[in-house]
Amino acid sequence: MDELIVFGILVFALVFFIWGKFRYDVVAITCLLALVLFGITPPDEAFVGFAHPAVVTVAVILIVSAGLQSSGLIDMIGNWVMRIGKNTLLQVAALSTIVAFASAFMNNIGALAVMMPVALHLAKKSGNSPSSLLMPIAFASLLGGMITLIGTPPNIIISSYRSNEMGDAFRMFDFAPVGIGVTIIGLVFIILLGWRWIPKRINGSTKGDNYFDIDEYITEIIIEEDSKLAGNPLMHIHKISDAEIQVLNVIRSSYLIHAPDMNMVIRKGDIITISSDGEDLKEFLEKSNSKLVPNQETEEKAIGSSEISIVEAVIMAEAPITNQTASSLSMRNRFGVNLLAISRQDKKIKKRLDKIKFKVGDVLLIQGNTEKINDSLQAMGCLPLADRGFELGKPKRVIIALSIFITSIALVITDIIPVQISFTLAALAMVLTNTLSIKDIYQKIDWPVIVLLGAMLPLGTALEETGGANTIASQLVKIGADFPPAATLTLFFVTTMLLSNVINNAACAVLMAPIALRIAEGMDVSSDPFLMAIAIAASAAFLTPIGHQSNTLVMGPGGYAFKDYLRMGVPISILITLGAIPLILFFWPL
Repeated sequence: MDELIVFGILVFALVFFIWGKFRYDVVAITCLLALVLFGITPPDEAFVGFAHPAVVTVAVILIVSAGLQSSGLIDMIGNWVMRIGKNTLLQVAALSTIVAFASAFMNNIGALAVMMPVALHLAKKSGNSPSSLLMPIAFASLLGGMITLIGTPPNIIISSYRSNEMGDAFRMFDFAPVGIGVTIIGLVFIILLGWRWIPKRINGSTKGDNYFDIDEYITEIIIEEDSKLAGNPLMHIHKISDAEIQVLNVIRSSYLIHAPDMNMVIRKGDIITISSDGEDLKEFLEKSNSKLVPNQETEEKAIGSSEISIVEAVIMAEAPITNQTASSLSMRNRFGVNLLAISRQDKKIKKRLDKIKFKVGDVLLIQGNTEKINDSLQAMGCLPLADRGFELGKPKRVIIALSIFITSIALVITDIIPVQISFTLAALAMVLTNTLSIKDIYQKIDWPVIVLLGAMLPLGTALEETGGANTIASQLVKIGADFPPAATLTLFFVTTMLLSNVINNAACAVLMAPIALRIAEGMDVSSDPFLMAIAIAASAAFLTPIGHQSNTLVMGPGGYAFKDYLRMGVPISILITLGAIPLILFFWPL
């Protein structure tokens, strides 16, 4: 009976992970509570997953990755990459190789996020489509994570399972022989062929420096004596007509008031900067008796105008504004910014902006205070897409951060202390040396992933203890009974790869690891090749934009459609399968 309940909870988890209606951490917590309520997991063991070494390791590695990034090391690399010429093949080769290498030692989302503005700058500079560069570096970030223990959460998870089963975890570079081989196969394909098969969704040569034509969104109107707005608060603008009008700034007596309070009373002579399209603007002008400013240079001359900037930014994975609207967030009051437009898969959205729910990968056109806008974007969970003017950083900070990182790796390699302790010490050292602030530590941890892991680990345990893992494994063994063991390994690899394209890779590893152990036990072979298969396959989510956060992140800026991922994803998945299985069998024999 318990086994059937666990299977039911597992099916529930998979359905909701794939559906995506609720965040995966919420789904995971729901599954955990279901296990407790059905009496499968004892209440006093419900939250032991949050103290699991794998969960702690993932959290502290995210912190150390942030320390490397804030030290200026990655900016130095970005500055160097900016010197690449206009040849797309060279751009793809340099960016993909750097991202893959960085992803082996730091969070792959972080490595991708740092290089995205560089890729966009290079695309605009050379007149190429950003779509030719963004998907390649997103895929490269997945490849690089396969190389080391700390490269991606699935590696840490299966290492913990191996430790529990055999008393000996995978070491830092145990993944390298297979991971490097697969990464080289993937990079060679991406550099020589892959990027050529991606549709040019956005034409860099026609976009200038921005994805949006700002002049299409911003207009200035002047309030004259006969205007129906004079003497009324700003909110009266929305009562005059049903037109979509957004107030950005008010210029009064040559002073610019950014994001004014909607209770502010409008006076004769005020100039109001609004955002609207042509039809709405025409309707509004007729009903309000307002007039356009003849020469729209007023805002540029207003005192304080130099303090206002307009930037494009992409919504990052797990951004706090995801699935919310500008209205529900009180965006202007909370973040001090105006939302001018939204681009989703290269389609501009201007209507009812305050009612549009934000999605990961959406590109936003934001206006805000120049000095504060970066803080606002960080609080919103958005990444600026413009050339950020990379700083070289202080050499001393780079040396300190690198020294801490290398020392922590050395401690793990030499088996002096376990990985979770080594990187916790590294995180502490980065705080003590002012490489990272305490605030940064809590901001850089991907809490939804931590909650997902902590809540899913008991489900993996329940799957094993109730016999569910053994049932699934026995069926897979029966299917492959008439074939050599390598065929069963291949079937398991492909199954894991397909699953990783629709659910989080960490959840995929948690679910597949106990099954891998039982398959090896049923076949009376080593479990290592099956665990190593999970390490590669769980990170090989190249078929969909939802399989991995890296894929989702580039969807908006690249203007990709769902089917675009298949163009490069299918061949690279086939190549990786053909390359990974022989490498696994050679380095980790059955």
